[in-house]
Amino acid sequence: MPRIGEEHAARRREAGHGADFLEALARGLAVLQAFGPERRQMTLAEAARAVDLPRATVRRALHTLVVLGHVETDGRLFRLTPQVLRLAAGYLGASGVATVLQPLCERLAAEAGGPCSAAVLDGAEIVFVAYGRPRLMLNVSTMVGSRLPAFCTALGRVLLAGVPEAEREAALAAPFAVTPRTETDAARLKVLVAAAATEGHALVEQEAEWGFRSLAVPLPRQDGRVVAALNIGMHTEGGSAEEFRARWLPRLREEAAAASPLLL
Repeated sequence: MPRIGEEHAARRREAGHGADFLEALARGLAVLQAFGPERRQMTLAEAARAVDLPRATVRRALHTLVVLGHVETDGRLFRLTPQVLRLAAGYLGASGVATVLQPLCERLAAEAGGPCSAAVLDGAEIVFVAYGRPRLMLNVSTMVGSRLPAFCTALGRVLLAGVPEAEREAALAAPFAVTPRTETDAARLKVLVAAAATEGHALVEQEAEWGFRSLAVPLPRQDGRVVAALNIGMHTEGGSAEEFRARWLPRLREEAAAASPLLL
């Protein structure tokens, strides 16, 4: 077999990925992950710009994804197929977190009359792994698999409170305004995350969505490691933030305590 070029080998050493790292697989996954709400379909040139890779490399990646059934094309535009959901289904099916928390979220949403969700941390973002909403609630934009910045969400602040300092600082390094109420001062955000660690919960008021507040608690497994967070959301016209906290923090903690022994 041909030897790996010195340039590629040097890049691996610098990145710390090791000799067994498969660059072709990494590039293919990067192309797959480039699709999303803002890039529902792309031309080859658009995909190459999105992942900052040569067109020839992206062409091969897209061709492979088309052959495998994860992407479809009309000859010009490329788009994801439902088969990519198998990747998420594998995680959700194997994850005790999602299995345990989905019925819990549905139960709490029915009780609260507002959405209830659970999320895990992925770098500087949270990823929803369970989501429940009241029957009469029409806004279904937030669903399992959706992502939000961690720094401006109650779920994110609770989760960031449980990670090493370097990881936490990286997630808080470049805050930006999502709404007029979003806290964008990195030093202040560190204080808020520290408070979430001390108080065991986080309350966020209109920072991730205008007119909406959310309250979250950590979900530790039996060894104490926080593996997810649980959240209830409510429109701000439903009362004061303190009334919201007083009503729902005990219930969130009760449900978290019951769910924690079931998390792996």
